[in-house]
Amino acid sequence: MNKIKFLLITFSFLTLGLKSVNAQEADSLMKTLNSNTAAPPVDAVFKATRVVLSHSSETQKKHDLDLRIRHHFGDIGGKFGSAHTLYGLDVASDLFIGLDYGVTNDFTVAVGRSKQDEMYNFSGKYKLLKQKSDGGMPVNLTVFAQMGWVAREPFSESEFAQYSDRFSYYLQGIISRKISSRLSLEVMPGYLLRQNPSDPEDPNNLFVLGFAGRMKLTKRLSFVADYTLVNGLSRPGDLVTDYYNPLGVGLEIETGGHIFSLNFMNSEYIVENNFISNTKKSWNKGGVRFGFTISRNFTLFKSKNKDPDKQSKIY
Repeated sequence: MNKIKFLLITFSFLTLGLKSVNAQEADSLMKTLNSNTAAPPVDAVFKATRVVLSHSSETQKKHDLDLRIRHHFGDIGGKFGSAHTLYGLDVASDLFIGLDYGVTNDFTVAVGRSKQDEMYNFSGKYKLLKQKSDGGMPVNLTVFAQMGWVAREPFSESEFAQYSDRFSYYLQGIISRKISSRLSLEVMPGYLLRQNPSDPEDPNNLFVLGFAGRMKLTKRLSFVADYTLVNGLSRPGDLVTDYYNPLGVGLEIETGGHIFSLNFMNSEYIVENNFISNTKKSWNKGGVRFGFTISRNFTLFKSKNKDPDKQSKIY
């Protein structure tokens, strides 16, 4: 009888010990899995791939195609505005139509054409870093590269001495952060390489620094603004021609698959290769103009993945 009691007591201790070991192992495994699980990225830092004039850090989702139409009118006030041009609505300073396509969720290619200089632009945009919800990565980093090609006839025989003079290139890094559910900010250092500036004293290549932000006002309405610092950096201040830093403000309206923006800016032109180097209007001198952007997003190939987290969150 004593032997039987001893065996029962021994078996009970072994069983409890095994349960304790298994519980500890399971707990340790769960901790390991939790520590190795990456925090999700912060979603929709900006709502669209553009702010007003500048690019945002957002890229197109995989297989999404964005048709974008932009229009800049003439001066609202000043010498070339007021009632005789219906405050600029009689005059189109620039028109643009373009397509952005998401090769992957992080890589976008684009092509477009603007009225100014009959310029065609070809660009690529890649998101290198993503802001994480746990703070492990505090910012987003997107790189943007664009080539512009002037297709118009030369104004003089010497304007495009070499065919390569028709091309310009813009390189930019976009660093953004979603500060809160309503506020997002970004800073954008960039470098423009070009030929044949209109002022011989104006450098061919310009370093620029841009700033942009978005403030969500309601569920479908946001205030957006951007500013590009050109003068005071690599551009001299004693040029014959007066150039100004581009500044744009606007309202961004979401309507399902559409993004509709109503904007005011001092830049006559739309594409970076033009507006960075050639903004000749001032907010202080009536050179503000109205413009709008219509963006329509199409999904070319429906994803078999039904996970809502994998679906487009920009639109």
